[in-house]
Amino acid sequence: MILPAIAHVWRFVTAAVRAAVNTFLEMLGSLVEIGERWLFSSKKALHGLAVTRILLGSTAFGLLLANFSTRLYTFGSGSAWNGELAEPRSDFVKIWLFSSFHRVAGNDLAFTALYVLLMILAVLFVLGWRFRLVLPVFFVLWVSFIEMNDMVGDQGDNMFRITLMILFFTDPAAKWSLDARRRAKREWFPPGTSGAYIGTVLHNLGLVALTAQVCFVYAAGGLYKAQGQPWAGGWAVYDPLHTMRFGTWPVLSDLITQWGPMVTIATWGSIIIQVAFLLMLLSTFTRRIALIAILSFHIAIGVLMGLPWFSLTMIAIDSIFIREKSWARLDAAARRLWRGTAPKEAADGAGQDAAPAATETVGAR
Repeated sequence: MILPAIAHVWRFVTAAVRAAVNTFLEMLGSLVEIGERWLFSSKKALHGLAVTRILLGSTAFGLLLANFSTRLYTFGSGSAWNGELAEPRSDFVKIWLFSSFHRVAGNDLAFTALYVLLMILAVLFVLGWRFRLVLPVFFVLWVSFIEMNDMVGDQGDNMFRITLMILFFTDPAAKWSLDARRRAKREWFPPGTSGAYIGTVLHNLGLVALTAQVCFVYAAGGLYKAQGQPWAGGWAVYDPLHTMRFGTWPVLSDLITQWGPMVTIATWGSIIIQVAFLLMLLSTFTRRIALIAILSFHIAIGVLMGLPWFSLTMIAIDSIFIREKSWARLDAAARRLWRGTAPKEAADGAGQDAAPAATETVGAR
């Protein structure tokens, strides 16, 4: 009696293990199939990356324009007082490829010419004109420029540089660019060709890398903050807003921080949203909360702490997390508004092109 019972139990256990293994393998196969379909089927987040391109270029142009009157004192010959012209602190400047601005820093005319060239490249970057040619030159000159004075930089410079490197593998000019208009007439790699498949894979892998980088920065920043007593105590937001360096708007800082519970909510809320950002992206409902919260977070930093270029850089990168359907609806609404405000003659002419434009918008996923 005992041996048959043991044999029955053994058969049951082996059958259960076999069924569990088969189920696991089927689930793994399904996940691999979903991953392959996502990776190879089409380029993802094209509109989001287009917004990233536009905002990054606008950030670069805005920073250059804002510092144009003080360019020589901050970055050029007038900045020799900080010792970086003699011995750069950044290792990037010591690499010949990223030393263009450093080599001409003592020549005001040459430095200004290079400065203006970088501004022009920033505009072309925004417009998406010959993006594959503009991006490498802009990247090299931007890194060369931004590393000229270590004392005026911030962490936004790091994310800007990393994002530019990842953009080499993606297709940020596929939408809302001059290149997109040209490629609509003649695409380099027609769909179905090896070049198109390679471009799609590199684009999607670059998108994954950018997502991972952003989530890592948010999670690491949130966990680092949680270790500090000011953050754990709930008053960390108060301190920088009442310093000379970051208290850009003293009256506004007083208004924001005069209610203690609001300071605590902002302090703890920033930690929670940074640490939980990746997980909140997994659901449509929580994704909206995360994006609204992180957008408010960066706007507050840009306005209250006087760091607009850092905030705009992070907002540009976070644009990839907004769904393509949302960007497509915004695109369609903007087109309708444009046609609605155009003169009657122009509106009649635009109506003839409405169908192809609508097809492109609806087809974007």
